[in-house]
Amino acid sequence: MNTTIISSPIGVMTVLIAVVSFWFWLERRYHWKVFEYLPPLIFIYATPVLLSNLGIIPFKSGAYDFLRQYGLPMFIVLMLIKVDVLGAVRIMGKGVFVMLIGSIGVVVGGVLAYTLGQTIHWAPYFPLPEDSWRAFGTLAGSWIGGTGNMTAAHAGLEGTPLDLTMAAAADQMIYLVWLPILLGSKSLADRFNRWMKVPADRIALMDQAAADLDTRDESPTMTSLLYLALLAIGFTWISLGLSEVLPPVVIGGATVITAGTWLILLVTTLALMASVTPARRLPAAQPIAMAIIYVYVARVGATMDLSDVSFATMGAFVMMAYVWITIHAIFILTGAWIFRVDVHTVAIASAANIGGAASAPIVAAHHRETLVPASILMALIGYALGNYLAILTGRIGQLIGG
Repeated sequence: MNTTIISSPIGVMTVLIAVVSFWFWLERRYHWKVFEYLPPLIFIYATPVLLSNLGIIPFKSGAYDFLRQYGLPMFIVLMLIKVDVLGAVRIMGKGVFVMLIGSIGVVVGGVLAYTLGQTIHWAPYFPLPEDSWRAFGTLAGSWIGGTGNMTAAHAGLEGTPLDLTMAAAADQMIYLVWLPILLGSKSLADRFNRWMKVPADRIALMDQAAADLDTRDESPTMTSLLYLALLAIGFTWISLGLSEVLPPVVIGGATVITAGTWLILLVTTLALMASVTPARRLPAAQPIAMAIIYVYVARVGATMDLSDVSFATMGAFVMMAYVWITIHAIFILTGAWIFRVDVHTVAIASAANIGGAASAPIVAAHHRETLVPASILMALIGYALGNYLAILTGRIGQLIGG
């Protein structure tokens, strides 16, 4: 017998959308300082946690199933068809390679942090479960791309609500430390550029390339919205069909590609193929995608049973996340030294990984406002890679953990 106050799928969906709408309205209406440190995403996730644990909405609902099976793949299509790799390369040049090295650092750091968390001597006091590779893969999604990749990796790795809770908590804890470091690095620009032997004309060339980039988006029409719907629903339908017939991939006795993993990989690939066609110029894809993913985050929060939370495990995961971000920093600084890029590019490249499309423009605006459009393009490259590399991070951890 269902004892929740709101139980119908349409009612539950209304609540989830209302939660998302409320927190963004509150941020835009009052501009409270708390949102500078705790973005609406945190509250959008936490509010449904409270609502479900208080018995207002259920832990299981047809609305949740719909969002997982159809909403998440459609988000991936709408977000990735806007990827413009060549545009980012024209502006940032070698800086794109620095970002890619930073992404590799996230993969390597995630695997090393997971392995370290399984072996260090204090593990009995801060237990990190063997299957926490799902949480590491989930956080890798956020740190390579963004929120959408985090939720996609969580689904592809078949994670539990606790895995996403640990990933979201660690993400925020690191963000509160890492963002000020990226912003503060501007004061080191001259010394950093001399140390890295950055060519004198690099920044001027970036400014000129940025000025030549056209980032205008037309107002959507009924026809363009129909095209978007066709792409999103059609690619989701194709990917779902293929994921049901493709065989699972087993390595060393562990199933590393399941039907859920196939779905994420297939829809990602189809969307990236569409991004090199005129479909990339369809307006309104990104705001629709972000609306979907925030509702999906609320959906995951609603399935979180607080009785399953272990604060010792959460503490261990956050500690390993600090080890992890240090490894990312080593990789991205190494990339800066190899390619001789300036501190502005390094900060934006790291923000495009760790903060995604939400933070990269903030860092770019602080360092050099002309690079804001390029920072968004770099973040979208992270979105393009995030699903693949995050799932890879989790599955390598799975194989290491046996």
